[in-house]
Amino acid sequence: MKTILVPFRDDATAQAALDLACQAAAAHGACIEGLFIQTAPLVYASEGIAIGGYVTQLADEELRRGDEARARFAERVRANGVDFVENGEESVEGARAVWRQADGLGEQIVGEYGRVFDLIAIGRETEESSPDWNVLCEAALFESGRLLLLAPPSLPPTFGERIAVLWNGSTETARTLGVAMPLLQAAGEVVVCAVEGVHVPGPDVDQVARCLAVNRIAVRTHVTALDGRAPGPAVLDDAMETGPDLLLKGAYAQSRLRQMIFGGPTRHLLKYAERPVIMGH
Repeated sequence: MKTILVPFRDDATAQAALDLACQAAAAHGACIEGLFIQTAPLVYASEGIAIGGYVTQLADEELRRGDEARARFAERVRANGVDFVENGEESVEGARAVWRQADGLGEQIVGEYGRVFDLIAIGRETEESSPDWNVLCEAALFESGRLLLLAPPSLPPTFGERIAVLWNGSTETARTLGVAMPLLQAAGEVVVCAVEGVHVPGPDVDQVARCLAVNRIAVRTHVTALDGRAPGPAVLDDAMETGPDLLLKGAYAQSRLRQMIFGGPTRHLLKYAERPVIMGH
């Protein structure tokens, strides 16, 4: 896990994602790339308005926002003890950060450009999140083919020392588990968690634990009962009992539409997780 993409527009959500990316980079000697996406202004023609000058003004404002975001990105990276490489030279060893600006639609660029990174860090949804948070998050999950690193507003002091795997037997979680194997192998302990009744047909936690142990991972299991609770809170609350600093889960084993309407573990984690979450689909 050596490359981390952080879409960055200098709001609280992006700052949380950057802080987590710095934590992960420091732990694994990774390179962070901050990405500012310059959006083209939407202008509707109206009689008596000089459209050309107005468009130029909006474009200049977007350039200014990009410069301000770069300055804040560099400042925050250095405050987290990570080197900011001014010229974008990526051959430097150890934890470091570089900056990139691109023009286009945020979700399209994140979904396409994100395919060359190990992790895409995005802050967890909060009341302060931008209106396009959901489409950006879903682009990272469904279009990039890579792992989403979801950052809560407040971070634990460590990253990846104790990982809770939220196992449900699904293809999505199995795929996430496989891609995240370097993080699991670097952890001090991995706990495979399951809630009875929140499971699709597939291997149980003991089978997962045996496979992880073969990979020289210190692992144990944690199985609890649903006891009439909603699946989302049950999965998250019971995993938190193991004291993790990182959660790992496959996203949307149930349909996305069903979870948007009725709720589900993925939607619950996206909204309420108080620990960093790695998700894949």
